[in-house]
Amino acid sequence: MSGHSKWATIKHKKGAADAKRGKLFSRLIKEIQVAARMGGGDPNGNPRLRKAISEARANQMPGDNIDRAVKRGTGELEGTNYEEMIYEGTGAGGTLWIVQALTDNRNRTVAELRKVFERHGGALGGSSSAAWAFERKGIVVTPKDAADEDRLLELTMDVGAEDVSLQADQWQVLCEVSDLDAVTGAIEKAGIKIESSALGYVPKVKKPVSGRDAERCLSLYDALDDHDDTQAVFPDFDIPDDELARLGANA
Repeated sequence: MSGHSKWATIKHKKGAADAKRGKLFSRLIKEIQVAARMGGGDPNGNPRLRKAISEARANQMPGDNIDRAVKRGTGELEGTNYEEMIYEGTGAGGTLWIVQALTDNRNRTVAELRKVFERHGGALGGSSSAAWAFERKGIVVTPKDAADEDRLLELTMDVGAEDVSLQADQWQVLCEVSDLDAVTGAIEKAGIKIESSALGYVPKVKKPVSGRDAERCLSLYDALDDHDDTQAVFPDFDIPDDELARLGANA
């Protein structure tokens, strides 16, 4: 559920698989709970819940975990009340950042994220300090080997897809917010695996960074992504392939 790009995909291959899966499950459980609380526990009538459950199943989350998360969201089981928050900030090289979070204590979360930004050469900003540089979009991600570009274009262009691009070993399909369900449904109907389908933020213009700025941006991304309340991170930076290869070799 993190922001998708070639560098984010490569970053997510690092680290202990079990730890990454535990973090992903935690995020998905929170999303399922919030979706069920806001739109009810029936996925047939709740598109957000349907997408969250689909992503949970695609990542082999046990059915019992999914059921409990839904029931906590609807109030059938006792559970934590999470609040959706959007945080904005700046990073090295003048980069701009949006962080989506689900928190049960907004004062704690904002204080902790402020420290994360400051430790990595950035600063947490106020509302609209970064959002102006992004567009709200539907983002569907599929594995590279699940389909080719022509097939994805054929399936999705008539239902609202605006762009299909390869990000490392994943295809990213972008669309308007209102077309996300239709685009997702067209890909699912064709039997193509979907790794994630969600609303997110896409930079209007990507900001190339290299050298120390690139290292600090990746470090900030890691720290934000690892925070317990973070659901997704969307920066506007881009690292050239040769620089990314150098950083990967040194990781």
